[in-house]
Parts: sequence; C-alpha cells; structure tokens
Amino acid sequence: MSLRPMTRRTLLLGTGATLLLGACGTGAASEKRQLGISAIPDQDPELLNRLYPAVAERFADATGLKVAYRPVTDYTAVVRAFEIGDIHLAWMGGLTGVQARARVAGATAVAQRDIDAEFHSLFIAHKDSGLRPFEKVDGLRGLAGHTFTFGSETSTSGRLMPQYFMRQAGLEQGELRGKPGFSGSHDATIELVAGGSFEAGAVNKQVWDATVAAKEVDLSKAVVLWRTPGYADYHWLARPDLDKTFGDGTRKKVLDLLLGLDGRNAEDAELLKLFGAKSFVPTRNSAYDRIEDVARDLGLLR
Repeated sequence: MSLRPMTRRTLLLGTGATLLLGACGTGAASEKRQLGISAIPDQDPELLNRLYPAVAERFADATGLKVAYRPVTDYTAVVRAFEIGDIHLAWMGGLTGVQARARVAGATAVAQRDIDAEFHSLFIAHKDSGLRPFEKVDGLRGLAGHTFTFGSETSTSGRLMPQYFMRQAGLEQGELRGKPGFSGSHDATIELVAGGSFEAGAVNKQVWDATVAAKEVDLSKAVVLWRTPGYADYHWLARPDLDKTFGDGTRKKVLDLLLGLDGRNAEDAELLKLFGAKSFVPTRNSAYDRIEDVARDLGLLR
C-alpha cells in the first residue's frame, strides 16, 4: 500500500493550508453543506490523497451529497475534528476510535475491513542490532538496552498494542536505551529502523507486508522479530447526527456502499486494493472494548 515518490514532509506542507480546523467566513458556511470525511494519517500522504478522494467520490454517488475529504497532519487532529463536527465520517484506528467515542456520545463504529477483527503488529529490528526473531511474548525483554521507536503516539498498531505486549513481557520503557521515538507513521518507522536510526520498532503488519511486496525495504538491513496476537483495529466511525444533518438514511447508504464493495468489479477492486482488503464487514462499538481497556490502563484515554 505504501507509495514513495513524495516525502511525508513535502506533502503535509502542501496540504497544511487545507486543514479543516481553520475555516472561517463564507468558506466555513460552504463547508457545512458538505459531508466531511477524514482519516488518520498512518501512511505516506501520497497514498492517502489518492485513496480518500476516491472514497469521497463513491460516498457522494451513494448519498447524492457533496462529500469532501479533509486531510490532517496527525492522529489527534482527526479526533478533534470529529468531536467538533467538522467531519462526520472518519477512518479511525482502534485507539483513535475509542478516543473519539469518549468525546462524542452516540458515535458508532459501523464497518471494518475483513482483516481488522484480527489485526497484528510486528516488532522489527535492524540487522546490526544483535536482536534475533523469537516466538513468545517474553522475547520482548530482549529489547532492553536497545533504541526503539513507536509510530504515532496514538496509533493502535504502532504504539498502543506494542506497548501493551511489552508490559506483558515485563519490559518497561525505562529499560530501553534512551526514550522511545515516535516516528509519526508506519512508513517512517520502517525507514528509521532499516536505516539504522533506531535499533528496533513496532509497525503495522499490513504496511510492512505491502512495503516488502513493493521492494521498498532492504531485507538485508531489517528483520521481523515477532508478530503479536490479533486484536481489533481500523474502522469507519460515524457521528450520531449524520442522518439528522444530511437526511434520513444517509448512514445506511454509506454502510450499504461499503458492505457492497465487490472485488469482482474493477472499480471496487481498485478501492479495496488501496485499503489492503478484500471486503468490508459490519462492526460495532463493543468490538473495541479491549482496546478501550488497554488505553485506559496506559493512560491514553481520558
């Protein structure tokens, strides 16, 4: 899924002026007539700016509404924009989803990919780190004394669940060499570890697999140490006022579109490929109860 022609920094600077929280005057009035969608910026912005405008177009076709994709620079901005109603549908990670639901009563997880009920993180390491693959969670204790980077601070697969499993192994962050880094995205974590800036890191398995398939990581420099057990992760989250704002049945139309995407149809197949999935399936808030419990335990949910 990861594309590389433009850097994360370059494109974020280019899209920064379009961010949704600064609307004012007649522009703000115009924005309110649009159904706003957004997504956590978990990968290279070029990929995201290819995927979500296409999603917005499909949502517009399904609902008859004007739909705008509104890119943001970090995970917390998606949660804030959802909270204040600047966006109405958001592609969230498990953690950002429960954070948003804690702030917006009645918000609902409506759909996830076929891969999201049992998602996985990978712990990876630079070949020169001296770290070697292991089979059980206890092997994470071997990270003690090594430099380490997470992804975004509020990433489920790049921070929350990796930190949870580190604690299960009895490894505290203070046992790492120096403070852990926060790369900001899975692509960046792979680059930092493969490049030797950090000896080890945690990354979304889907992004790792796509990066390997695209031959965008030098496997002579980076190795997978361990795959975590599965957990629930990404999903579409809808505001409770979606139908009130845009008309009865709006939520159902969006959900019907997502659940009806068919890999045998060329247009649908291309969209599903960009999501790294074969289909979307229904989900519910309770699917993320474990994520909520872990987030509260780690102090990442107020």
